[in-house]
Amino acid sequence: MFDNDDIEGEVTRGARALVICPDIRGQRRSEDPENRLEEACGLALAIGIVVAEAFVLPIREVRPATLFGEGQIQRIETTCLQEEAELVIVDASLSAIQQRNLEERLKRKVIDRTGLILEIFGERAATAEGRLQVELAHLDYQASRLVRSWTHLERQRGGFGFLGGPGETQIEADRRMIRSRMGKLRRDLEQVRKTRELHRKRRGRAPWPVIALVGYTNAGKSTLFNRLTGSDVMAEDLLFATLDPTMRSIRLPGVEKAILSDTVGFISDLPTQLVAAFRATLEEVTAAEIILHVRDMANPANAMQKQQVLDVLTDLDVLDGEGGESAMPIIEVWNKFDLIDDERREELLGLSRHSDDAVPISAQTGYGVDELIEKLGETLTTGAQIHHITLPAADGLRIAWLHAHGDVLTDEDAGEGQQGPLRRIDVRLTDKEYGRFEALD
Repeated sequence: MFDNDDIEGEVTRGARALVICPDIRGQRRSEDPENRLEEACGLALAIGIVVAEAFVLPIREVRPATLFGEGQIQRIETTCLQEEAELVIVDASLSAIQQRNLEERLKRKVIDRTGLILEIFGERAATAEGRLQVELAHLDYQASRLVRSWTHLERQRGGFGFLGGPGETQIEADRRMIRSRMGKLRRDLEQVRKTRELHRKRRGRAPWPVIALVGYTNAGKSTLFNRLTGSDVMAEDLLFATLDPTMRSIRLPGVEKAILSDTVGFISDLPTQLVAAFRATLEEVTAAEIILHVRDMANPANAMQKQQVLDVLTDLDVLDGEGGESAMPIIEVWNKFDLIDDERREELLGLSRHSDDAVPISAQTGYGVDELIEKLGETLTTGAQIHHITLPAADGLRIAWLHAHGDVLTDEDAGEGQQGPLRRIDVRLTDKEYGRFEALD
């Protein structure tokens, strides 16, 4: 006899899975069903699940109890038997009842898109903040599914009737425990947010500009981050290869030091629990001087992916929801040029020549990265003014500082002063850099 306990527990690596993408009639979606199916398979592969079979399943009418119709459930069951699949992944949001009923019918563990992404985040979160965020999202998700989680307790009830009994008592007790734990996690995260804000203010007092990398998951952000900084952040051909934000310093033309921040990748239909839980991670974007929007130009769905990123930036108030304008420069990095054909490459190169905010690159091979670095330096020094500064030739500290932090146009002999030879330096500096120069001891 089927036992719910047999399907409880975490998703295990190496499990064979059937991946299903429901295509619901009348539900307008920007992404093609086949592309959504491919992305769902990528999510499964990201945590070591073996995709035994995958297909799009058209749905004319949503069944409240199971989502799928009777014939479709039979097809899923038959495929699971043929492919020896022990797990069914549904690329949609399932209600607790739908998930429970499907598991009872299929005799297999069933997880939806939200559950799958939560599994990935739970495995990948590395920092204390990331683990707090993932646990809060998990609890939020599970809070609505306690009926499913505690069905085994119904067997402990004595007497007759359908109401009351230890099962319901346990559910209520567990809900209280979850609410209490979620309250503590929110307080801890608020403290993390305050600490992050203090760090941000400290960086604000320092002169170093912040550059935030954003983009759809697997667009190549971490590969570009590693190439620009010489770091070894995990960068694999996997969805959500990195979750926790990473920051490193880089040098740019005319800028002694800038901070490059690699953020979590975006994805379509991100679970609402994670949008809220990871808002603190994405807050780094709101404090940036420049946003680098990394796009995978080899992906046929890159236009849809771009819109998803812009939607999230609008939610963060980085973009104006009315006209999509940004208070800070946004440079589009057209990545993976090494993976597109010659005709498409020439087309994109032609478009980039007429755009001030697009740079074609390949983070993998290094193509175009030098041009991107030049573009970043130009953008950060836009608005800089030329200052004519005369200093004693013996003042090596200030002279060296100007050469390190500014764009020195001329450095020549300026005759004799009361304390010896003088140097005249014409240098281009931003207002912030000039303020720092004046503050030197």
